[in-house]
Amino acid sequence: MRDTYGDGENRAHALLAETGKALRLPVRTDVAANTYATWAGADRTLPRVLMGSHLDSVPHGGNFDGAAGVVAGLVVIEALRALGYSPRRDIEVMGIRAEESIWFQVSYIGSRAALGSLPATALQSPRIDTGRPLRMHMADCGADPAAVASGAHELSAAALDCFLEVHIEQAPALVESKLPVAVCTGIPGNFRYPQARINGRHDHVGTPLRFRRDAAMAGAEIAMAVDVAWRKREAAGIPMAATFGRFHTDASMHGLTIVPGAFSFSLDVRAYDEAILAAFEAEFLAMVRDVGARRHVEIDLGPRAEAPVGHVDPAIRARLHGHAKQLNVPVMDLGSPASHDAAAFCAAGVPTAMLFVRNENGSHNPLEHMEIADFLDACSILACLVAERAV
Repeated sequence: MRDTYGDGENRAHALLAETGKALRLPVRTDVAANTYATWAGADRTLPRVLMGSHLDSVPHGGNFDGAAGVVAGLVVIEALRALGYSPRRDIEVMGIRAEESIWFQVSYIGSRAALGSLPATALQSPRIDTGRPLRMHMADCGADPAAVASGAHELSAAALDCFLEVHIEQAPALVESKLPVAVCTGIPGNFRYPQARINGRHDHVGTPLRFRRDAAMAGAEIAMAVDVAWRKREAAGIPMAATFGRFHTDASMHGLTIVPGAFSFSLDVRAYDEAILAAFEAEFLAMVRDVGARRHVEIDLGPRAEAPVGHVDPAIRARLHGHAKQLNVPVMDLGSPASHDAAAFCAAGVPTAMLFVRNENGSHNPLEHMEIADFLDACSILACLVAERAV
């Protein structure tokens, strides 16, 4: 496990630093403890090509989610070196902190901190297992949370030519299509309510319906209404997803003969268009008001979080297709079902693109699987693009 701002993630960053130095690449960290390994170009004033991904994982995650993208950047540099390539601009690999929002319930902590777009309020967010705030975990790992809070940052759109990320696929589209690599068409944005709570009244199991303030049934009704709204959009060909990750009564109070008076849930809704997200959220909030009034319960949605839609650069995407064709690597277009640090770079105005590598067994589990031949196909496409852009 590579826990965010914890021992596991620290080991991964230490390994990146060790490997970068072994490859004769200068290594540095920023105020958020992101790690960079740089191949210096002839003109260091030019905007640099940045490759990378995150090095943390979810609890019980596998070997390749995130880490494959960092290794891909190092492979590309070594391949271009072996071919005698001399870059005009810097080529850099970034190991990013804290992409997995499960730990602090905040998206893209490391990349947004590096770009200066992380809200200072995020530093107070507690880690789910320790309860300690992000700022304390960051300090433990050598970061400078005060500098992050002040807006100090390492990266800017003006200083970057592009950001390129390789990642394993997170739904088996490539497996189904029997293709090794996909070119990303977009990264979904989302809105989230991670700590919603419904407060009704605990009652005897024999309480007639007209007297009940059943929190569990209110939660169930909201969930089914969200599902119906999603299915309508699915039927209309609108790609999106809605997930109730937590959905439960109060374990300290619930029982066979008790009407539930408390219910908790989390909701994550993601889509590839800001207008679709906004319309769905407005519909969801109307559902909440309606259910609360009819079932005589109070619904506290708690803190709200969001992540921007990642609009992939069309010119870079076209060049990735072109290089794949030249290399005789069969590829397909694929919208990412998951969020990625690339979306934070898109939001900052950095030209961004992604490649996905075939993954047999899904992600966020110990069985993640990536054939090295598929991975090297992605690295070959990426190397061609980097060589083209770093001239």
